[in-house]
Amino acid sequence: MGNELIKNDNEINNIFDNIKELVISSRNKVYSAVNTEMLNLYWNIGKAIMEIQQGDERASYGDAVLEKLSQRLTNEFGKGFSKRNLERMRKFYIYFPIATTVSSQLSWSHYLEILKIEEEPKRNFYIKETINSKWSVRELQRQRDSLLYERLTLSADKDKILELSEK
Repeated sequence: MGNELIKNDNEINNIFDNIKELVISSRNKVYSAVNTEMLNLYWNIGKAIMEIQQGDERASYGDAVLEKLSQRLTNEFGKGFSKRNLERMRKFYIYFPIATTVSSQLSWSHYLEILKIEEEPKRNFYIKETINSKWSVRELQRQRDSLLYERLTLSADKDKILELSEK
């Protein structure tokens, strides 16, 4: 009888491990799908705002338009559509005018950090490094705040700087 219990426990452990892997895999797929759709939504909102402003991000009526849009969207859909967030979505579209250049490997939080970077080569560097090194948002912030890009561009020993950045 003791052997049967052990055998049953082993079977249950195996079934549990299989189900656990299924749950984790499904959760990751759901997260990825939600993230991709959210990035698409924010990109399209940014595009719509730029079309309203006819490509002029500093249009004099822009602030009033964003304020009214923010109020209506917030009333209809709740949080997440503040004037500041709409400005970020517009900037997201401006920095990434081709939808296919938006990587779903990064979250909206990653992109919020990336949007703080004005220079395109620097922005591209941090995007690539975040993806390749699988940086969290905090790690991206830390690397940006430590001026990794600037140190690399000034350094003769780029490999050494990249190695130090990983520590």
